[in-house]
Amino acid sequence: MAVNRIGRQTIKFTNPPSIISTASIVGPKEGEGPLKDYFDFILEDDYFGEKSWEKAESKILREAVKTAIRKAHLTPQDIDYMLAGDLLNQIISTSFAARELRIPFFGLYGACSTMAESMALGSILINGGYADRTVAVTSSHFSSAERQYRFPLELGNQRPPTAQWTVTGAGAMVLAAADTGPYITYVTPGKVVDMGIKDANNMGAAMAPAAVDTIVTHFQDTGFSPGNYDLIATGDLGSIGKEIADDLVQKQGYNITPVHTDCGIEIFDAGQDVHAGGSGCGCSAVVTCGYFYDLLQKGRINRMMLVATGALLSTTSTQQGESIPCIAHAITIERTIPGR
Repeated sequence: MAVNRIGRQTIKFTNPPSIISTASIVGPKEGEGPLKDYFDFILEDDYFGEKSWEKAESKILREAVKTAIRKAHLTPQDIDYMLAGDLLNQIISTSFAARELRIPFFGLYGACSTMAESMALGSILINGGYADRTVAVTSSHFSSAERQYRFPLELGNQRPPTAQWTVTGAGAMVLAAADTGPYITYVTPGKVVDMGIKDANNMGAAMAPAAVDTIVTHFQDTGFSPGNYDLIATGDLGSIGKEIADDLVQKQGYNITPVHTDCGIEIFDAGQDVHAGGSGCGCSAVVTCGYFYDLLQKGRINRMMLVATGALLSTTSTQQGESIPCIAHAITIERTIPGR
């Protein structure tokens, strides 16, 4: 009997795992944005001392893991499992980083939802008694993602207003069976939702229905309402997708607008020429591990829900005219739990 499942698809942890440390590393552009003071390290250039953007991304992920582990006063040998992924072919950034870290490794692909997916599965391992400590991490890099999914940067292609800017960065989070918060208390895994959108330059519109499906399901499963949260953060719908999501959730009887923000909006400001906002695996990862974690630690928010969204397309599916399947995973994080 699934004693930890409530409602249709939500998990309520009987022994909520704790977030004992985080780390966030970002590129130069992200370091010029409004959240620059919340990141552990800002790169001087996109190569990070490597010969390619792909190698740089792998190094960013690897260093984020090392930093998070060091901040928890642990070593890689103290971590039972690493759950991680990225956007590149066969998650090469992550796999090459895992090769050097030597931590037992689960490779994940959920596109830009991967940070929430890794947090969810790491929490399940701890709550179930299968691990004492896990690390959840993901990365993205503007230049490597552009080369894979869109056009070579050398072409200088014009970006439409609906396009988003892939964040260069990695966020890592060490989870443990500990008595100190913040705690991960609920997980609502998402279902694949595809509304037939084929425009790879309008990810916000493609992913918004998946976010809505997960958010509404979470409310129905738990009995919570938007008023039970200090913050609901999607990632990464950008400005266009956020507006669509707010409207669609409202039509289902919930008004999330007063507490809803989006990681793709938070990480850049209007003067940075990113059109509809930020995107990429690293976006929700660095905003959560940097900015939101700081808000929780300082008591500025007590309960938040991260709803990381992913567009599960590939260059092959796009070239074959397929629409864009999308998914969103929701994670509830609480600063304190009564009795703990």
